[in-house]
Order: sequence, then structure tokens, then C-alpha cells
Amino acid sequence: MPNATTRVPLSILDLAWVGEGQTSAQALQATITLAIRAEEWGYHRFWVAEHHNMPGVASTSPPVLIAHLLARTSTIRVGSGGVMLPNHPPLVVAEQFAMLEALAPGRVDLGIGRAPGTDPVTAAALRRGHNHAAEDFPRDLDAVLAMLGDPTRHEPRPVKLRATPAATSTPQIWLLGSSGYSAQLAGMLGLPFSFAHHFSAHNTVGALELYRSHFRPSAVLDRPYTMVAQSVIVADTQEEAERQALPGRLVQLSLRTGRPRALPTPEEAARYPWTDAERELVASWPSRPAIGTPEKVRAELIELVESTGADELMVTTQVHGIEERLYSYELLAKAWT
Repeated sequence: MPNATTRVPLSILDLAWVGEGQTSAQALQATITLAIRAEEWGYHRFWVAEHHNMPGVASTSPPVLIAHLLARTSTIRVGSGGVMLPNHPPLVVAEQFAMLEALAPGRVDLGIGRAPGTDPVTAAALRRGHNHAAEDFPRDLDAVLAMLGDPTRHEPRPVKLRATPAATSTPQIWLLGSSGYSAQLAGMLGLPFSFAHHFSAHNTVGALELYRSHFRPSAVLDRPYTMVAQSVIVADTQEEAERQALPGRLVQLSLRTGRPRALPTPEEAARYPWTDAERELVASWPSRPAIGTPEKVRAELIELVESTGADELMVTTQVHGIEERLYSYELLAKAWT
């Protein structure tokens, strides 16, 4: 188990949040700025996530955004957190990431998820009538691995299709999950595993135990390797951090009640007339972000590393103001070193 006092690597998950009064173009420019600054601050990875039909999220197409981020940075690893495999033919995913790896060898991560990352209507539109269900995930994942040269094996297996352009290296492939299914599969394949603690905290320890107990050494890993994602908001004072957290709570409520929206301002969120039922719904959420001063958030993250044995941490910050989001990550980076 890692010694948290040695500070495991810290990475960022970004969704290109769109706030009220902001455009998607502004949100994407903020993500580009954040990636550049994250590299300067010493973050290890910068991942963007696939979501669709959500007014508050601009990271619809990770491969396109990843290509731009790779071009604007030079050392930080850039990848998907993740690409939702049921939405895409395996050949398309393999070719996109073979292209990215050829353009930036040794810096590309392909994080793969099993969920659609959207509502059922949008998922059906993405698949255009094709029955790519979550149950097909192991088969589709195997196809992606094979077309990328199957980095989990010491010797490539014979295949009819191989992703092009033919890169001299392979993207680092991760499985993502919020339950035990992908954890077991990642373990059996000998792949690194990233767990979504930020929205499924009650499953974290159990899923990581399943991953480690099912782990089989592969050509890419000789021992289990885990990353845990957590939501954080860091500010100079606890009061300011709590104020910035209000919009995120309102957005999560809107998602869970089928009314997706852009991130409101802290002032609008503070005026929202919460009902008793809505307060009970928020209280029942299984995950709690780490909110507060740099010292408080650092202590909570160290405790998370110690309780899970994570080899890496990935943090995500959901606040309205672009400058406030940058400042939160900067404060955390300084506190973590």
C-alpha cells in the first residue's frame, strides 16, 4: 500500500464545465488553459470525459479535445476519462487513439468506460439502431486491445484488423469503473484501474479489493495499479470554498431529477429554494467532495489514499468561475508537493 506521506501522483479530470453566461467555446478555452497550467504545476495526467446532451459539459468528443491539448502541452500525459465504448465501434476508438499516440508517443492515455455517459435517447442516437449494449463490453474491449497490438500480451496475436497509423508505441489503456464489474475485468486483463470515488464512494473499497484479488500480471503491469478520482474545491477559506460548492450541488440535483443545466453562479445557487425532498435527496448521495482550505483538502486526500491504497489520485473541480477553478487546482498543487 502506498505511503501517502510520499504524495502519490496527482492528476486532473476535466469536463469543460459550462457556466451560466459562458459559451461552450469559452469553456473549452478554459480547459486548454487549465491543461497548460496543470503541466506547469506538476500534475501527472490530464483527462477529459465523454458526455452528451448536457448543457453544462463541453467535452463531448475526447479524441478531438485530446489532440488539441497534446499540441498545447509537452510533458503531461493527456487522455480520456473516459471514452464510453458502447457508444462507438471498436475500430473507430482504436484508430483515433493510434493516431493520437503516433502524434504524441508516450503521452496518451485511453481510459475506457462501460456506461453510455448520457441519457437513453441520446445513447440510442449515438448507436444509430445498432445493439451495442453494455453486455458486449468485454468483446468490444478485446477488439480494441487486439487492434492496438494487445499491449497486455508479450507477443502480438494475429488479427485481420490493425489500427492505423501504426505507432511505435501504444496508448496506456485504463479501465474505468464505479462498481465491481470493470474492476474484475481490469484485474483479469492486467490493466490499470481507475475508480470513480467522486460519485460512487460506497463502492470504492470493495471494487478495489475485487480488482486486486482478480489481478493477473500482464505485459504492461506486474502488480495491481489503481487510481481513485475525487471531487475537490479548494479556496483560501472554508467559507469561500463552501460558497463555490453551491452551484455544483444544484447541477447534481438537476441531473438526478432529469433537468440538466449549465452551472449557475454562486449567487443564483444561494437563492435556490430547496424543498425538503430535495435536501433529503442530496443527503442520500453516496459521495462527498473534499471542500475547504488547502490544508483541509490535502488531509482528506491523504486519508483517502491511506484507506484505499491508491497508487494515484485524480481530482475534478466543478465551480462556476473559470479563474476560481484554476486557483483551486493551483492551491492544491502547491499543498500536495
